[in-house]
Amino acid sequence: MFDLISEILQTLRNNRMRTALTGFSVAWGIFMLIVLLGMSRGVFNAFNNSMMSQGSNSITVWGGRTGKPYHGYEEGRSINLRERDMKTVSQENASKVDGVSSVKYTANSIISTSWDYISNGLQGVDPNHVNRRGFEVISGRFINDMDMQQRRKVMVLEKRNADVLFPDSTKIIGGKVVCNGLSYTVIGVFSSDFERSSFIPFTTAMMITGNDGKIGQLEVDVKDISTLEEGEDVERDVRRTLAQIHDFDPDDTSAVWIWNRFTQHLQMGSGLRILDLAIWIIGLFTMLSGIVGVSNIMFVSVRERTHEIGIRRAIGAKPRNILTQIISESVAITALFGYIGIFFGILVTEGLKVAFASFEAIKDPTVDIAIAIQVTGVLVVAGALAGLFPALKALKVKPVEALRTE
Repeated sequence: MFDLISEILQTLRNNRMRTALTGFSVAWGIFMLIVLLGMSRGVFNAFNNSMMSQGSNSITVWGGRTGKPYHGYEEGRSINLRERDMKTVSQENASKVDGVSSVKYTANSIISTSWDYISNGLQGVDPNHVNRRGFEVISGRFINDMDMQQRRKVMVLEKRNADVLFPDSTKIIGGKVVCNGLSYTVIGVFSSDFERSSFIPFTTAMMITGNDGKIGQLEVDVKDISTLEEGEDVERDVRRTLAQIHDFDPDDTSAVWIWNRFTQHLQMGSGLRILDLAIWIIGLFTMLSGIVGVSNIMFVSVRERTHEIGIRRAIGAKPRNILTQIISESVAITALFGYIGIFFGILVTEGLKVAFASFEAIKDPTVDIAIAIQVTGVLVVAGALAGLFPALKALKVKPVEALRTE
């Protein structure tokens, strides 16, 4: 073993420039593979984080306009969701629906304190709304079941709105705001890049709007489904139930608008896996140029050492010894420069992790130990294949002819 290692090192030292240039192409291919896989992983992590924070096992339904005539009604009829729809959808689809809640929208309102005021949308929501939308409550708490049961006049503010209404941040939680002539107690502050509305309990919102029964949307939590087909079946069942209630064609997709987060999660996950596979293919083809280079220099090495191989064969060296030596040299070159590529690739992905720390579309674009092991396996196999054909050529050289070669 030590003799073999010594011979490999001697060969590398004797052909430094050739080895370095060929090794660079291997390192570059591995480097690009690591960086591309890291970026792919970052996109995948961001997607999972976003879907998990918003609740991937849910369906959101909004009222729309009918696109087909039905039972004497003309097309273009408005479909307004109502509070009673929640109970019916839940009961009719009990095997696949875990629960149904809603959002009550109100017109933009003036929310004021003794310091300042804002014009802001007001939404009546349930306690699970914070999980579905992925908000981060940074101070206080969100709406709870007691708020709903007692129809409390409490409000959760978005941070930027809270800072306007309360210059002193210590007075936000427990502070009073006035909206539409009613006084509300601020119980929490949330942070969001895209949501600026203020939240109150759904039951409170229904009460202050005169219990007209109209709601803005349905939030349907699904259960016991795992495939795309099951997700689409639940969506059809929910649409069919609403069609019976509001008397529209069950196949009229414009009557109610449905956002199926479960099927979207599966579809996007499948797309990202295809992206990951494509990156592996691109990276491997990039690395292939380096592997071809290694194979070429091994062919050159075999030709230059024909006389040496003949002597070894003449004094009793077995074919497997020659095969082992040449393949080992190929694996050594590939592995050495491949690990250099891995090292610098990991350094770059760690730098990208810091650079994209505040970028929501990419999260933690680094490679884990599993990917490093996979790349290591690729290196060993690639190195062995690069040396296999030159080694087989070396075995075809007859000892007598080899000894005559100068």
